[in-house]
Amino acid sequence: MTDQRRVQLGDTDAPAEDEVVQAFDRVVSQGAQRLHRTWREVLTTGLAGGLEVAVGVLALVAVYAETGSHLLAGLAFSVGFIALLLARSELFTEGFLLPVTAVVAGRASWAQLARLWGGTLVANLVGGWLFMWVAVHGYPELGPTVVESARHFVEAPLDLRAVCLAFLGGVAITLMTRMQNGTSADGAKIVAAVAGAFVLAGLQLFHSILDSLLVFGAIHTGTAPFGYGEWLAWFWYTTLLNMAGGLLVVTLVRLVRSKELLQRERAAAAGED
Repeated sequence: MTDQRRVQLGDTDAPAEDEVVQAFDRVVSQGAQRLHRTWREVLTTGLAGGLEVAVGVLALVAVYAETGSHLLAGLAFSVGFIALLLARSELFTEGFLLPVTAVVAGRASWAQLARLWGGTLVANLVGGWLFMWVAVHGYPELGPTVVESARHFVEAPLDLRAVCLAFLGGVAITLMTRMQNGTSADGAKIVAAVAGAFVLAGLQLFHSILDSLLVFGAIHTGTAPFGYGEWLAWFWYTTLLNMAGGLLVVTLVRLVRSKELLQRERAAAAGED
C-alpha cells in the first residue's frame, strides 16, 4: 500500500511534481555556483562567452550573405548558443533565471548577483568586440552584410515596435535557459539552444549582446554610417527591456510556481547559517 501511494504521489516529499522539484534543484544549484564565482572567474567566463557568441554571429552573417534568409541565418547562429552550453561559458542575458532564483532561495546575496551581471555584461562585450575585429578583417567580403544587419538594430527608433522586440528578446533567451534546465539530457539542451537561436536571431528580436556584436563588426569595417554613440543610444533601452522580459515573464512565473520550494530552500539555508 505504501509503495502504491508513493507511485501516486511521486518520489519526492515536496509539494510539487517530481520533475518540477528536480528542475528547481538544478536551477538553484547552478545559480548558486555562478554567484559564488570570484571576480577572475566571472570575467574570464564572460569573456569566453562573448567570444563564443561571436562565432555564432560570424556564422549568422555568412549564411545571410549567401542566402538572404534571416531564418536560415538564425539557425546558423545556434552554433554560438551550442558553444555556450557545451563550454559552460556565461552570457549576460542567461543570468535572469538561475542566479535570481538562487538569491530568492537564500543561497546568495543581491550584491553577488550585481557582480555577476555587471562583470558578465562587460566581459561579453569586450570578448565580442575583439572577435568581431578579427572576423571582419579576416572576411572583408562580409563587411556590407554586417553593416546591413547592424543597421536594423542601431538605427531603429525607440517606438512601440522596438520596445516589444527588446522585451521579446529577453523572454526568448530566458525561456531557452528554462528549457535547458528542465532536463538533464545534453541532446535536449542542444535542441533548446537551436530553438532559442532560431527565434532570437531568425526573427531579429533585439538582444543586447548578440546585436551589439553586429554593430561592433559594422564599426570595425570603417564603412558604417553610425558609431558608438548611436550604439549606446540603442543599447541602454535594449538591455533594460531584455531584463524586463526575462525577469517579469519567465523568472517571475517560475518563482510563483515554486513558492513552496523556495520557502523550503530558504529555511534550509537559514538552518545552515
